[in-house]
Formats: sequence, C-alpha cells, structure tokens
Amino acid sequence: MIIKINTLSQIPLYLQLRNQIVKGIGKGELTEGESLPTVRQMAADLGINTMTVSKAYQLLKNEGFLYTDRRLGSIVHIPENEEPSSLFQEKLEDELELLSAEARIRGMNLEDFLSLCSKVFVEMEVAVE
Repeated sequence: MIIKINTLSQIPLYLQLRNQIVKGIGKGELTEGESLPTVRQMAADLGINTMTVSKAYQLLKNEGFLYTDRRLGSIVHIPENEEPSSLFQEKLEDELELLSAEARIRGMNLEDFLSLCSKVFVEMEVAVE
C-alpha cells in the first residue's frame, strides 16, 4: 500500500495518515494481522515527524483498527461480525449530514448523492473480493 501525505492540505497530517490506513484496510490492501512499519520507519518514509505518526497510530488503536504487540509492533485488526457501535453510527450520521448539506448547496439532487454513496461503498466491497 502506498501512502501519500499532502503537506499543503488543510487536513492534519495525522488524520491523512489515519484515513489512508483505514481505506487500505477497507479495500483489503492491509489485512488482519499485518504489521505496519514502526513509527520511526513510517515517519522517515513519509518525511513527517514521529509524533504525527504516533498520534495516527494511537487514534487507530483507540478505534480498534490496530493493536500493539511488543515484538511485532502495530498490527492491523479488522473487527469482524461486530455491530457498528452507537458512537460510530453517530459519527457517521454527523459526517453524512455535513456531506449532504454541502452536496445540496452545490446543487446535487438526492438521487445523484445516493448513487455516488452506493458507488463508493460497492467499490470498497469489490476491492476486498
């Protein structure tokens, strides 16, 4: 998996890293039990501060996408057969509400918005197969 960081983006670097790792897990590019590079290695590869990588990894651990093994480092964890938590559903609803508002302001109709959502979701499923 290739991770690219945009230092000119308004999105904080640690969130860019977190988001790309989540997308990699969702697309099957990162699999259950796979080791991620060490914090120092990832920071060196991306040319960013180790604290930035550490913050992204900690966030992923808190969200249940990583766990730490003393010998193996940060390991990918895919929560299978778990119902989405109410906290996650609330977060998703908030993000969809914002995206819906922006889409509506920009003139997108409901059919096109739902079609785009379905397309993105299906692409995630197809990538895993």
